[in-house]
Parts: sequence; C-alpha cells; structure tokens
Amino acid sequence: MTTYETPSCAYCPSTVRACRNGEGDVSGPGYCPSKTDAEGIATAEDYFRDPFDARVAQVAAVVESEGYCKWTRVEEICHFAKRMGYQRVGIATCISFVDLARVFSAILESHGLEVASVACKNGGVAKEEIGLKDEEKIRPGNFEAICNPISQAELLNRAGCELNVIVGLCVGHDSLFIRHSKGLVTTLVAKDRVLAHNPVGALQLADTYYSRVWGPDRPATLPKLPAEGRKRS
Repeated sequence: MTTYETPSCAYCPSTVRACRNGEGDVSGPGYCPSKTDAEGIATAEDYFRDPFDARVAQVAAVVESEGYCKWTRVEEICHFAKRMGYQRVGIATCISFVDLARVFSAILESHGLEVASVACKNGGVAKEEIGLKDEEKIRPGNFEAICNPISQAELLNRAGCELNVIVGLCVGHDSLFIRHSKGLVTTLVAKDRVLAHNPVGALQLADTYYSRVWGPDRPATLPKLPAEGRKRS
C-alpha cells in the first residue's frame, strides 16, 4: 500500500470530497488527512476537553446552518457575537476603512453590543522606528506611520473586547494582530487594493487576467497529485 507524506486536500477531486459524508478513511484518496495523519484528526476531541472550544464550535455551526446563503458576513458576525453572550466587540481597522468601520460599529451597536475600534496607524509611530529606510517607504521623503497591529490588539485587549473583527488589515499586520489578540478574531474584510478587496478574484482569474500571480515554475496545467502521491522517505 502506498503511504503519503502530508495531507493534500487542495488536490482532492470534486467528485470525491469524502469527508463531507464522514467517509474519508474509506473513500478518500491516499493523501486524505484521514489516511495521512489520523492522529492529527483525533484532536477533534479537544472540542470536548475544552468547554470554550466546544461552545465556539457549536455556536459557529448553528450560525452557519441558520444563515446559510441568507445572511451576509456582517449579519453572521452579529449573530455569532450575540449567541456567544458577548457584550463588547472590537474593530481592528485599516485607517483607509475608517468610514466603513463607522458603519459597522453602528450596526453592531444597533444589536445591543458595545464596540471599541482602533485604526492601524494609532500612535503615529514613524516607520524609521522599526528600522525601515526612507527608500522602503511608499512615499520616500515623507513621514509615514507604521501600521501598528500589536498596539491595536493591546488597546482592544485593555478595552475588554471578547471578539475582535479585522477590517482591511494588511497581510502580515493581520497576522500580528491575531497573534496578540486575547479575544477571538474573525475577519470581515480581507484587504486587496487591486481587486476591490475580493482576493479570491486572483484565483478565479489566475489563468487569464491575473496570470502574473504564477511563479517561474508555473505548470502547463493546473497540477494534480500523481497517483503515487508524495511518499514518505
């Protein structure tokens, strides 16, 4: 029997997707997680070990079910926060999204939630203070404040926010925010200035308008996992 090195769900044929029916260990391809790392899947038991994890998983599943193809993500966030019993929600916003954050804040408040919001440029810390050179700025020769996601997280932590929502933070800055947030984190807007904040467009048009996303080793066709897969050495 062929053994495989790592889970490779991205290559699972649309006609299989056996995990949806709980049949991954039987019908899944050789690179299905059910077959490559059953021990890792067993950590699903953590939902029962940790009451908080269990609560989040249950509420998220109910929100998914009730709002499926009906609720916008804004509505889903409101329902999730309310059903979790949260009182205070934080908004970590890019400074370019402050006007939209204002609308979102008002919507959250209309559902009886308290809201704290912090923009990414808070503190006005110069980019030179984190070691950037002038030529590494967007506009060399001018003052530019760093995006300050660690401070965003700390300010929302200090404000007692139980759920924090990312609104348009840059790649990497969002990672730092998540790393330092004490409250749960979800994303409302994933920033993509080129695609009107619809990053999936680059994947949908990867073979046409946005073919530049490919690296130098672009395959002739969309790669499929070979029959023998990536074997363990």
